[in-house]
Amino acid sequence: MNSPPDPVWTRFFPPAGWLAAYRREWLPSDAIAGVTLAAYAIPVSLAYAALAGLPPQIGVYGYMLGGIGYALLGSSRQLAIGPTSAISLMIAGTVGALAGGDAVRYAQIASLAAFAVAVLCLIAWLFKLSVLVRLVSDSILVGFKAGAGLTIIMSQLPSLLGVAGGGHNFFDRAIKLAGQLGGIDPLVLAIGAAALLLLLLGERLVPGKPVGITIVALAIILATLLGFPAMGVPVTGKIPEGLPALGIPTFGLLEFDDLFPLAAGCVLLAYIEGVSAARSFAAKHGYPLDVRQEFLGLGAANLAAACGHGYPVAGGLSQSAVNDNAGARTPLALVICSVTLGLCLLFFTGLLTNLPKAVLAAIVFAAVYRLVDIRALLRMWRVSRIDFYAAAIALISVLLLGILQGVLLASIASIFLLLARASRPNVAFLGRLPGSGRYSDNARHEGVEPLVGIIAFRPEASLLYINAETILETVMTALRRSPDVRLVACDLSASPYIDLAGASMLHDLHDELASRGVTFCIVGAHAQLRDLLRAEGLAEKTDSGHWLRSLDNLLNDDQASTAQRTA
Repeated sequence: MNSPPDPVWTRFFPPAGWLAAYRREWLPSDAIAGVTLAAYAIPVSLAYAALAGLPPQIGVYGYMLGGIGYALLGSSRQLAIGPTSAISLMIAGTVGALAGGDAVRYAQIASLAAFAVAVLCLIAWLFKLSVLVRLVSDSILVGFKAGAGLTIIMSQLPSLLGVAGGGHNFFDRAIKLAGQLGGIDPLVLAIGAAALLLLLLGERLVPGKPVGITIVALAIILATLLGFPAMGVPVTGKIPEGLPALGIPTFGLLEFDDLFPLAAGCVLLAYIEGVSAARSFAAKHGYPLDVRQEFLGLGAANLAAACGHGYPVAGGLSQSAVNDNAGARTPLALVICSVTLGLCLLFFTGLLTNLPKAVLAAIVFAAVYRLVDIRALLRMWRVSRIDFYAAAIALISVLLLGILQGVLLASIASIFLLLARASRPNVAFLGRLPGSGRYSDNARHEGVEPLVGIIAFRPEASLLYINAETILETVMTALRRSPDVRLVACDLSASPYIDLAGASMLHDLHDELASRGVTFCIVGAHAQLRDLLRAEGLAEKTDSGHWLRSLDNLLNDDQASTAQRTA
């Protein structure tokens, strides 16, 4: 007897699946992973909150509450949710101008942005907008990450050097920093450099381990024993104890058109980064990932963060790798991480008072320097210049305009680059491969036999409004270079689709050729193409019997009829 189907609601509530299949022997692994992730999250969340311009405990709230929200509705079993470097910098670069210098309003707007992200995620889930993950190409993403990494590094250098810093974008910050190099604090620089060196060594020698929490502990001990705060070394100061007070974010702080670009940018960044990381872990462990469900998981994480006065959170590859390497089998690891962070907020925040801010800057630096992938950029320069230019647009736009405007401009640029590629398809002019009935591109293969008195071309793309004119111009150029042409054959075997503009282009080509006394034939048209060609009246201008035939059949018949006429 077949078992009854699962209730519909279980499809939208992933814990119903993984909890039902949970094994007791997985609990120690999830517990260790949760505690390990918490140890990683504490220094990183403090650093990212500082990067976002928010009190340090706000970053911990995001990890604690975001993890619980994602565990309820996310479909990945290893993805870890929390503040990320790019979103933190986006908040810092956008909310400051909206808050008008009011620190309370600043925190409220940041929480409201997280709530708006949750709402947009729900809308995206309802309308099945998982196509967002394909909106930004890999080349755009490489450039965007490099720009974000350089911007974040530049924003943290003043804290590493002990100077004031300042500026609105990468170049402005660099100019101001250059003017402050004479005021570097040697002690702050030594603390930051030592922390950065230890972080990089730990990453190389014990990868996947929470080295950051150990360095934080050492820095606090040294700062307390040696009296760094009294020497003028900036420290985090007192962090409020206790769990966040839950509540709905304050509405009416902003107009919709002020809030929407920030929330939309956060959704785009969070979804692309989160799904990319989640897919890699799903493939590694052999379970399906529901990319549409990820909208609900991301939305639940941001709703929880917003209700706890946090700011937008996302899934990231680095924290997820820590979670996975520590042995996480299910999202229960996120719940255990959240419980651990809650205990730290209740009982151990006083230990963080003397943590030097230079150490937090070093943690951010160590976390983001890998975003600047020089090898990938050089590879694109060698292999595909158009991909390199796409990456360069994203990189420069982030450096000049900031994270939010940069990611939006990069998204628009990716669409225009896609259209630009589609507008210039390869049009293969064909010759016969010796001793065969096959035909190949004259420009790509040596030794093909030219077709005397015949131009045979094959558009290697769909015939659309964006490329129809280019294809027509390319064929007419070839016609002008080839006198005594009696037949032009259009092979549509490589064209999966044609729109009205493409059909109109074929009409124009036929009419131009007819005015010159040249025969025009279409071959290799698929069923959908034949339907549209017939509906557009091309059967009245070309022999529709040829549409199903191959180019070889057509040319053999032409050769035979030519021989009969000359006999």
